[in-house]
Amino acid sequence: MAPTIGVLALQGAFREHTAALEKLGATVCQVRLPEDLLGLDAIVIPGGESTTISMLLESSGTFEPLAELLTNGLPALGTCAGMILLAKEVLDGRPDQKCFAKIGIAVRRNAFGRQIASFETNLDIKNLAEPFPGVFIRAPGALILEPSVEVLSSVKLDSGEEVPVFCRQGNVLATSFHPELTDDLRLHKFFLEHL
Repeated sequence: MAPTIGVLALQGAFREHTAALEKLGATVCQVRLPEDLLGLDAIVIPGGESTTISMLLESSGTFEPLAELLTNGLPALGTCAGMILLAKEVLDGRPDQKCFAKIGIAVRRNAFGRQIASFETNLDIKNLAEPFPGVFIRAPGALILEPSVEVLSSVKLDSGEEVPVFCRQGNVLATSFHPELTDDLRLHKFFLEHL
């Protein structure tokens, strides 16, 4: 039976995630309210604007029920803003910004620059034979806080510093980039295969 994947649909690139998962045979439920969380096998938290998504999670009453599901082991994929929302710490977020603290990373918002500094690059990703097209739009960068976090891909800055952009801890995956904005389904497939 196909897994039922929730895609948080409050703001951001939820339509693109929905399309990618449906192409892979998953049943997708767009999540806007707490009742939409019932019966999910996993959830995707898309890119968008992390403070806006955080505020909409609160105002819709969805933050606490989703936090409880994540604490109870619901698998999750967070992309861009989703990485920020899943992180243990946001280094430069608003003081009132809440996150789920489900992956042992700290993130810096816009780590690669503002909108004008958006870029695409081919990423070497652990367990993928061919490079993956990474689309970075006002992307966060990760700082690893816990040794159990596995770095699946990094980007090297001009300074030579390696910035983790794809991390996994248990059944939580987080990317700085937007796999849903490409035609490459391998990352969504990777997520479904590790449920």
